[in-house]
Amino acid sequence: MKLKEKNIGFAITGSFCTFDKILKELENVKEEGANIVPILSFNAGSMDTRFGKAVDFKQKLKEITGNEIILTIEEAEPLGPGNLLDILIIAPCTGNTLAKLSAGITDTPVLMAAKAHMRNNKPLVISISTNDALGLNFTNIGTLMNTKGIYFVPFGQDNFMQKPKSMIAKTEWIIPALENALEGKQIQQLIY
Repeated sequence: MKLKEKNIGFAITGSFCTFDKILKELENVKEEGANIVPILSFNAGSMDTRFGKAVDFKQKLKEITGNEIILTIEEAEPLGPGNLLDILIIAPCTGNTLAKLSAGITDTPVLMAAKAHMRNNKPLVISISTNDALGLNFTNIGTLMNTKGIYFVPFGQDNFMQKPKSMIAKTEWIIPALENALEGKQIQQLIY
């Protein structure tokens, strides 16, 4: 139970097709005894999609975590100066968020949380879900992999026949990835 009593920021971006898997992993992290601070990108917090309504998703997040959701840039900024988190994970992390993080852009609550958290030299874990991991975002993944303090949940191609550039993290490896990152290690096997 390496996550017991750890303050874990759990930032969620708009890969809506993965939300059910992410909710399951949130429950697993909570069962480990962690305090989870939920953070949503603007899209994840406001868009109704064929995968569900935003209001329902936010309600589930509150029920699982027992905490209010960070929904604005202003709410995310104090995470850094207050040194409020032991670790932060972006799960799912879309290609859009990957690109902006790689470029140092902080125009969503998730990106502000990441920037604010990283100022404290504490680990950031990325659980990718992007249709262009082996395309335009390949460079961004490489940049972030070579950035001190950033770790990845192992990932691989999810549908190489129909979406040959798409990759997604193995969300069931989120807990081991968090545990390793807290020790300054990248979980292996990274790419499956």
